[in-house]
Amino acid sequence: MENLTLRQVDAKHPDLWLLIEKLDEELLQRYPAEDIFGLDRDDPRLNQSVFVVAYDGDRPIGCGGIRPLDAESTELKRFFVDNEYRKRGVAGRMLAFLEERARERNFISVKLETGSEQPESLYFYKKHGYVEIENYGEYIGSEASICFEKRLAAKGRE
Repeated sequence: MENLTLRQVDAKHPDLWLLIEKLDEELLQRYPAEDIFGLDRDDPRLNQSVFVVAYDGDRPIGCGGIRPLDAESTELKRFFVDNEYRKRGVAGRMLAFLEERARERNFISVKLETGSEQPESLYFYKKHGYVEIENYGEYIGSEASICFEKRLAAKGRE
């Protein structure tokens, strides 16, 4: 996409929340509400998070973020591309952007949770080098959750 731009935004950016709301609506069509692990606008960890919004011109079309889990790992959160822009390379560009921000912050892995009712997500993450791991943190015991991790090459030693 030639008009695609990625912008790092803060946790309160309105375009970010517009896209997160679209993601949540889509997830509610696939899962019961108790199986959806959203993002709390008041979570103090949001200040340590990095968010990206993808734009086609001025139109926000995708988003995602990384939120620290511990000293070594960060978690991919609220990763979404608007339906009409899927399969056009937007998600891959956003993922590479966020992985680079994780490397810059000296994280050695990115973890994430997706769900059994999202086969396109499962395929995408495997294609980009993520391997399935045991459910961690708040996802332990969630039958709909599938967790992944990707080890990051150290910056400058790829």
